[in-house]
Amino acid sequence: MAAGAEGDMRVAPGNAEQAEHWNADEALHWVAQQERYSAMLEPFGELVLEGAALRSGDDVLDIGCGCGDTTLAAARAATTGTALGVDLSEPMLTRARERTKREGLTNARFEQGDAQIHPFPDAGLDVALSRFGVMFFEDPHAAFANIARALRPAGRLSFACWQGLEANEWLMVPGVAVAAHVPLPDLGEPDAPGMFALADRDRVAGILAEAGFADIDIEAAGPPLLIGGGGTLDDAVTFMREGGIGQALLADAEPEEAERAVEAVRDALKPYVTPRGVELGSAVWIVNSRRPT
Repeated sequence: MAAGAEGDMRVAPGNAEQAEHWNADEALHWVAQQERYSAMLEPFGELVLEGAALRSGDDVLDIGCGCGDTTLAAARAATTGTALGVDLSEPMLTRARERTKREGLTNARFEQGDAQIHPFPDAGLDVALSRFGVMFFEDPHAAFANIARALRPAGRLSFACWQGLEANEWLMVPGVAVAAHVPLPDLGEPDAPGMFALADRDRVAGILAEAGFADIDIEAAGPPLLIGGGGTLDDAVTFMREGGIGQALLADAEPEEAERAVEAVRDALKPYVTPRGVELGSAVWIVNSRRPT
């Protein structure tokens, strides 16, 4: 068990760094900009929920629930069922609980925990889902085995994860602009915990099969991504600069270098301005599977 800022939360030792990260500045940015993140990622959550095919009475787990978007949507769809959101981030869970109370949902609740080792009741859930919350496990084999254990026979799994960096225009366009002025940080090993840990389709299929899942279906999807959920070009540039990715890209830059890089991003994004906002291409995997009966 690892502790610290997370108090008594049980965290697998290999996930302690992620727990620290998601209880620091990036989590605070997600909370402060929750409505913008929610709007930006809504199309991906809709694809996950479509795959999950929730029914009244379902008991649902939302893995890496963040500020609660998909948990609350699951609670609405499950009606007489329940929705449990689990995340490492206490600041984001606090926002999720505030939203639940404001909406008056009585069948949604949240727990701070590490889904890789969280003591879910055996066979207590009908559905496990996640919108970009399953790429951060140090041991994804153990994590998905733990999730499978928590599902009832024939229980469904539905999640979205990013394809590779090169396939995601919304990251490549600003990234190339920054790289002309600032050395980019090392992305590390492709399979390391992080945004692109599940970018390899075959690896995802293998992990799920080893964890005991069946009928594994992995489909490519690419809804247009509206930076910050909409707004002006300046809004989009500010949103990207202040978010975790922007902070990481500019962390080692001198102030003058950072300003030149930001202006380059602004110029690079100009062709993507639409009446809705700054809109670029995305590439994700939508994964659906089930626990065998």
